[in-house]
Amino acid sequence: MLKRLATAAAALACLAAPAAAQDVVRLGNLKFAHYGAISYMKEIAPKYGIKIDEKQFAKGADIYPAMAVDQIDISASGADGAVAARGNGVKLYVVAGFANGGVRILGRPDLGAKTLADVKGRKVAVVRGGAQDLMLLAELEKNGLTWSERPGKDVQLTYFNNYADLNQALAQKYVDVICQSEPQSTQAISAGWGVEIVKPYDTPVGIPYRPLVMTEKMYNEKPDVAARVLKVFVEATKTFIEKPELAEKYVREQVFKGQLTSQDYRDAMANAAFTYDMPAGHMQATADLMHKYGLGKMVNPPKSDAEWVKLDLLEKAKGEVKTN
Repeated sequence: MLKRLATAAAALACLAAPAAAQDVVRLGNLKFAHYGAISYMKEIAPKYGIKIDEKQFAKGADIYPAMAVDQIDISASGADGAVAARGNGVKLYVVAGFANGGVRILGRPDLGAKTLADVKGRKVAVVRGGAQDLMLLAELEKNGLTWSERPGKDVQLTYFNNYADLNQALAQKYVDVICQSEPQSTQAISAGWGVEIVKPYDTPVGIPYRPLVMTEKMYNEKPDVAARVLKVFVEATKTFIEKPELAEKYVREQVFKGQLTSQDYRDAMANAAFTYDMPAGHMQATADLMHKYGLGKMVNPPKSDAEWVKLDLLEKAKGEVKTN
C-alpha cells in the first residue's frame, strides 16, 4: 500500500513539474484592436515554458513607472512612451515592433472640416503621453498651425487621461477635434460623433510603429527566457496575420468582451496592421520630434537607435518559428 502511494505521489510530482517550471513574464498592455496579438501571447506561452501575467493600463505612459520598479518585464505601447521612459532613465530595450498605423484625427460632423488647416480656432483634444499626442503636434506643424493649452494660438489643446473620454467629449461637443486610436476612432465614426479629417501619416514620423519593449534586466540576466518570449511573440503575431478570423474573434470576445462589433473591428484594422518589425531609424525619428516639441520631459533623450533597439532575439525567433 505504501509503495503504491509513493508511486502515485511520484507520478503526480512529474505531472506538476512542467507547470512549476514555467517562467512568469509580467506584461504591460493596452486595450486597442491592434494590440490583440500581444494579448494572445498568453494563450500560447505555456508551450514555451512561460506564463504571461498580463496587466492592462489606461495609456502607454502609465506602464513605464511600473517597469522602472521591476513590476513589468515586457510592454506594448506607442513609440513615444518608450522613448520618454528611456530618456528618463528607465532601463529598457526595444526588441520588436508589433503593430503600425492605428491613428485618426476626427472632427465633429457639423464642422465641415476637410483638412487640418480648417480646424484653426477650434479646441482639439488628445490623450497626453500617447502616440496620438506626437502625431497630432507633427500634423499641426505640417499644416502651419500653432497650439497651446491656453487661448491665443491657432488651436487650443485639451488633454485627457483615457481614450474613451475623447469620444465622449466629441459626442458632447465639448471639443471640436480629437486625435484618436483604434478602434475608438472607428467607433466614434460609426456612432456618428465624428468624421475623419486625416490619417496623420504624412509627417516625419510617417506611419507610427508600436514597439515591444523589454527590461534590460530580463534581456541581460535571463537570456533564455527573453529568447523564448520573442518566440511567443512571433508565433502569436504569425497566427493573427495568417488567421484574420481567429484574430477578430479573439480581439472582439476576449479583449473587448463583446463590446466591439465585427464591422468596427474590420474598419479599425483597415487603419492598422500586425507586424513583427521595427523599421531602422523609426525610434530615433520619434525621439527627435519629441525632443523638438518638449514631449516626455526627458532628462537624457536617446541619441541613437544603436543604444537601445535590440532586434537580435527577434531575428532569431523569426528564423526558428518560420514566419512568412
